[in-house]
Amino acid sequence: MRSKQIEKILPFVQKPARYTGGELGSVVKEKEQVDVRFAFCFPDLYEIGMSHLGIKILYGLINEMDKVWCERCFAPDLDMEQIMREQNIPLFALESGDAVKEFDFIGFTLQYEMCYTNMLNMLSLAQVPLLSKERKGLKNIVIAGGPCVCNPEPIADFADIFCLGEGEELLPEVIECYRSCKQKGESREEFLKKASQIQGVYIPSFYDVSYHEDNTVKAVVPKYDFVPASVKKRVVADLDTSYYPETFIVPFVQAVHDRATAEVFRGCIRGCRFCQAGFIYRPVREKSCEVIRRQANTLCENTGYEELSLCSLSSSDYTQIETLLSELIDDCESEKINLSLPSLRVDNFSESLAEKLAKVRRSGLTFAPEAGTQRLRDAINKNVTEEELMQTCRNAFMGGWSLVKLYFMMGLPTETEEDVAGISILADKVADLFYALPDKPKGKALTINVSCSSFIPKPFSPFQWEAADTRETLERKKEVLLAASHSKRVSISYNNSTDTLIEAVLAKGSRKLCPVVLAAYRNGCKFDSWDEHFNFEGWLKAFESCGVDPKFYANRKIPFDEVLPWDHLDYCIRKEYLISENKKAHESKTSPHCRQKCAACGADKLTGGVCHARSKA
Repeated sequence: MRSKQIEKILPFVQKPARYTGGELGSVVKEKEQVDVRFAFCFPDLYEIGMSHLGIKILYGLINEMDKVWCERCFAPDLDMEQIMREQNIPLFALESGDAVKEFDFIGFTLQYEMCYTNMLNMLSLAQVPLLSKERKGLKNIVIAGGPCVCNPEPIADFADIFCLGEGEELLPEVIECYRSCKQKGESREEFLKKASQIQGVYIPSFYDVSYHEDNTVKAVVPKYDFVPASVKKRVVADLDTSYYPETFIVPFVQAVHDRATAEVFRGCIRGCRFCQAGFIYRPVREKSCEVIRRQANTLCENTGYEELSLCSLSSSDYTQIETLLSELIDDCESEKINLSLPSLRVDNFSESLAEKLAKVRRSGLTFAPEAGTQRLRDAINKNVTEEELMQTCRNAFMGGWSLVKLYFMMGLPTETEEDVAGISILADKVADLFYALPDKPKGKALTINVSCSSFIPKPFSPFQWEAADTRETLERKKEVLLAASHSKRVSISYNNSTDTLIEAVLAKGSRKLCPVVLAAYRNGCKFDSWDEHFNFEGWLKAFESCGVDPKFYANRKIPFDEVLPWDHLDYCIRKEYLISENKKAHESKTSPHCRQKCAACGADKLTGGVCHARSKA
């Protein structure tokens, strides 16, 4: 079905297999038998998007709907985009090769704020109006979901619908609502009106935002009586019975995470105060061992993958992890499949867990102490001690590992230069521990990779009111970090302080940023999460031309009584609880995790008053 025009240009671009479609597991339907067409767009390269579990789940789910066809679309690389624009080839979907502008829905998953300009670039390539108010008729409904929808206000002018929370139940309801309107010949406005009644659907054009003279938000109010004053997110209550694909599309180009993925549970019990995901994905819901094992084996059999990864925010917090690993290891050993267990906790990586993993895996282990001193770990509620980290690394070294990755953050609230230096000092101690062990791995050189990212305050976390460090402060802290490192076996990396500023602005911004995002795109900004493409000057010019001070959003501490741009969105986490956790952070006081004591965060109201974490307490 692919046009000859597209086929002719593929020999002239790098990695043409990004654009061909036809992979094992992709779904092709007869267009004449389809009522609704959905273009699922990932605003980054094919290799990145094909690694994302959410796309795989929703792609399979939508394609199981009768007379609905979901196709994939990824951001073309610069060489492909140049030829497409020169030859007037509109953005196309991989399965059919048809132009995205012919689709009913154009759906985006927004995983990180730095993809916003790519979203606009893809709409431009699709020859679809960028502003929602300029799109007419009942087609090209731009719909977006993902973690960035916690605060979609900086891109509110560009999307028709935002989906809050999990999409397995929400998206089919929206699609069926659309199908009904399409069959009745109803208008775009009538469809949006009906869709706004579905829990989890946010129609930004149905709300008015007013501001104080100092540019803070005064109020966000519905324009119409039928619109809810607060939009509540959706969650899937029972993961055992919810949809999960039996096969994945196997890409022609190696993806970043090229493997089968078994989802273990959603949510997190820990309550780390910097971590947005730990709050917006509540309540905690686990799958049973039987379901996980069946889904994992089915995926490996149908895809031929030789690596299986367990997916969750904190895999070792799964209540049946020992039983699950024992069963999966037997399966993986017999089929010669490598088992990967990311997102390990420092405080529960036991000796027996190390022994189990050692049977099927000898790649590196990753742990996240997050802060270099105990005082700061207490402030962020990491609840990990130096002794636990050292014991964990001892277990890993004794189990045969010699490559350990340690994740930290800089710029955390209350952080001092002593805390920053503590990162390097702690990493050096881990290196010293390796060489002090009599039973360390023989014939292997130790490698400690320290990755240090910059803290960015995010909505619906206890630190949503905090200021991000300025560029100058972050650069000074990097100097302190490097000066404190002395071990040759420790390698330290950190991210760019300029893109940290932009991400912080977009994470906490109001609708006043919509013109800024549009101006940045028109200034040539795209692929902002890629260092080689990031155009900081283009962003600065956009702020200047729109009369917006980026420091107002990124580097200003917000008082608790100020109206937040996202206050009309309900992720079922009580603001009073978040304020309490913020105050504890400034006193370096910890809170117990969910299984030790329920904090009444509010997430249980989504599942009838009882969440999994509370029931296990």
